[in-house]
Amino acid sequence: MADVTLTNVTKKFGDFKAVDALSMVVEDGKFTVLVGPSGCGKTTTLRMVAGLEQPTDGEIAIGERTVNRVPPKDRDIAMVFQNYALYPHMNVFNNMAFGLKLRKFPKAEIRERVHKVAELLGIEDKLESKPRELSGGQRQRVAVGRAIVRNPKVFLFDEPLSNLDAKLRVQMRTELEQLHQRLKTTTIYVTHDQVEAMTLGDRIAVMKDGVVQQYASPKATYDHPANAFVAGFIGSPSMNFLPATASGNGNQLVVSGEGFQLSVPGNASMVPAGEILLGIRPEDFDGPVSEDAGSIPATVVVTEQLGHSLLVYADVGTTRTVASLDPHCNVDLGSTIWLSINPDRFHLFDPSTGAALL
Repeated sequence: MADVTLTNVTKKFGDFKAVDALSMVVEDGKFTVLVGPSGCGKTTTLRMVAGLEQPTDGEIAIGERTVNRVPPKDRDIAMVFQNYALYPHMNVFNNMAFGLKLRKFPKAEIRERVHKVAELLGIEDKLESKPRELSGGQRQRVAVGRAIVRNPKVFLFDEPLSNLDAKLRVQMRTELEQLHQRLKTTTIYVTHDQVEAMTLGDRIAVMKDGVVQQYASPKATYDHPANAFVAGFIGSPSMNFLPATASGNGNQLVVSGEGFQLSVPGNASMVPAGEILLGIRPEDFDGPVSEDAGSIPATVVVTEQLGHSLLVYADVGTTRTVASLDPHCNVDLGSTIWLSINPDRFHLFDPSTGAALL
């Protein structure tokens, strides 16, 4: 196993900068997730680590070795693709053994490795089957198994679960997490699904326009987003952003918006007076509550009963918000309800730059 270090890595396609001066260290044995919307540069970054794309500038190292000019086959990495990339004319055993045969491993060692990994993945009874005879989940296990048998320094996953149905995605996500706990191989995993990022990653790198916006643990990213983009991307449903103004002095900060005024404990000098964005996660609302100085009025537009929670879409002034409330509460469409929030769960952002203020 080994660290993967990217130092000021840039990738241009003509005048378009797909990845911009990216620097990060994926620690030995850790599971790091690159997450972001389509076109953010996450797959391009993965392909540069794999050697399938050449950096325009910067340096990529696996362990102590700089690999910018090292061919993919010599980087000691294994990649799992979105579309499985299995050979249809080969059975499962030969698909999993193919890379080892190319490297001229002894037949006995190939057989031992393939059977051991097949047992680990629960596909030992499918070794004689062709890919067309397998379910989507079984095909993905074969693709993962083909990577594992090589015992590489680094695993690279490019959206491996995106072709599976919702239930199978959850199952495979759990299996991948268990595999990593057993193997402890350095892993870089690309996805646009923030739930996958939060549940799988030891650390997650949230990307936008080729730039890493934040690189931290899932909990730190969720609790202390670096900017409004990260705050809105991580979390489901997304964080609410309410236009407001900040004022106050001493140890009391006052945040005022359409129909509400909230007091936030802390040093008021940390947040400049003037326009701000107030960020509130749907699950941090509580209500309906009685009208008081610390609550927010919201006019109910739509409700969604999810069983474990009730999503209430409501207008706070002219801003549409969503609150995740107790599933047993009664809320009437068109009515105005009052919502409260723990002041320790507020997020304040600069409306022009998006940078976190508090």
